Amino acid sequence: MRTGIVGFLLLVSLVLADEQIVFRCDFDKPESIPAGPGRMVTDFQSTPSLEISLSEPGTATRSFSIPTELLKDPYVTLRAVVRADAISAPPNSWNGIKVMLVLKTEGGTEYPQIPFPTGSFDWKPFVHTFRRPANLKSATLIVGLEFVKGTVAFDNLQVASGRPPRKGLRYNAPFSGHSLDRLRGVMYGPACRPDDLRNLARNWKANQVRWQLNWEPMNQAEQWAIDLRAYDDWLQGVLKQCDDGIRVCAEEGLLVLVDLHCPPGGRSNGGVCRLFQDKKYQDYFLDLWPKIALRYKDAPNVYAFDLLNEAVEGAVAPGLMNWRDLAAEATRRIRAVDPDRAVVFEPSPWGAASGFDTLEPLPLQKVIYSFHMYEPSAFTHQTLYNNPGGVVYPGTINGQTWNRAHIAEAFRSVREFQTEFNVRIYVGEFSAIRWAPADSARDWLRDVIDQMEEYGWDWSYHAYREWDGWSVEHGPDRNNHTPAAEPTPRMKLLLDHFSRNQKPASWNNRQ
Repeated sequence: MRTGIVGFLLLVSLVLADEQIVFRCDFDKPESIPAGPGRMVTDFQSTPSLEISLSEPGTATRSFSIPTELLKDPYVTLRAVVRADAISAPPNSWNGIKVMLVLKTEGGTEYPQIPFPTGSFDWKPFVHTFRRPANLKSATLIVGLEFVKGTVAFDNLQVASGRPPRKGLRYNAPFSGHSLDRLRGVMYGPACRPDDLRNLARNWKANQVRWQLNWEPMNQAEQWAIDLRAYDDWLQGVLKQCDDGIRVCAEEGLLVLVDLHCPPGGRSNGGVCRLFQDKKYQDYFLDLWPKIALRYKDAPNVYAFDLLNEAVEGAVAPGLMNWRDLAAEATRRIRAVDPDRAVVFEPSPWGAASGFDTLEPLPLQKVIYSFHMYEPSAFTHQTLYNNPGGVVYPGTINGQTWNRAHIAEAFRSVREFQTEFNVRIYVGEFSAIRWAPADSARDWLRDVIDQMEEYGWDWSYHAYREWDGWSVEHGPDRNNHTPAAEPTPRMKLLLDHFSRNQKPASWNNRQ
């Protein structure tokens, strides 16, 4: 019997830091384990473990019921110790080795799981923490293999209510990268259209642009970016557009955040960035950023670099850095060229607020932390990606009441991180489709912006003169691609907030 491990138990009173263990199974008492595929082998620490093997791609899993009444904390943590041998590549990023919870709620079912690599690896501990969904009805733990072949062994399965304690660098004062009270701007690029930028600065009164180095069309670019020669050719061209844009922005008093929107290597299934699967893409990424830093070292209106748009790690391949470590190393290389350069870091996956659930700050100064806001996606992306239309905000969406209070709750992880580590938060993207019913898009934008303003966050609207589905200059008719004759309610809302902006002192001194 291993110290502290007690067969197959449900525990209520055992607390580790901020976590309360509600389930654990170490397979030391096989007679108490639910029946299913696989066999018990004497393996991990010379005691019983569950081994599941498939000679051909298929699915073999076991299930364990989890007491939902004990999952009281807003966070849930999954743990497992796992060994694998010759696990084949899955058809989708969410297939493969499974340590997954099936969470049934009033609004549907969610499937949070630990991401695992393929291939072979010896016994390793894995952990994954996530936000517990509201109105939870039942929870089932699934372990095994899904649509792959190979052999996997499990031990020390654990479900805890709560999240692990975290530590990290706490700033003496929040660092914003600029001297203004607030940045309120837009996402723009990759093409430079000077008249657009002049209109944004002079008539809209924005004071910031998040300039996306984006390869279009994006779906095809995810495959084109596999070829690093082609990627480099594209990047040199888009940087020339950015050069022109930075000069116009400097003339107009617009601060610029340079955003690497398309990662080297592109993305595979599930949006996973290939730079977490192949070392050559990480090497390119680390070589790239000091070059960009040198290029814009003397551009006074470039206040920061957004290291990568919406990174998605998936299961990081052996020998490669995870996103936090890769971002820290890229920042060190930037600082070797430009010691005072600010960087913007978006957590994985997808730069979502949930990425702050367990995030520990980068071990570096002058980092601005960022996320993107599109929740609930059933509303903001209605009629896109097979989402139905007619979804109203505020209202009941996927079984949950969405209003300003719920938006504040969606920001909870970010707000906790902000106060715990005393950092500046920047919302790099937020938007709702323009043809949401009635004034729903305006109402959602109003509540999101009001919450950001209350918290003192910088922000950029997605997007300015890009695809007209996000355009505040266009009306609610999705078939009308001509800008409205009069400002829309959404545009009036943005302009009202932009009217409060300040311009950089360096620009004011030239006027």
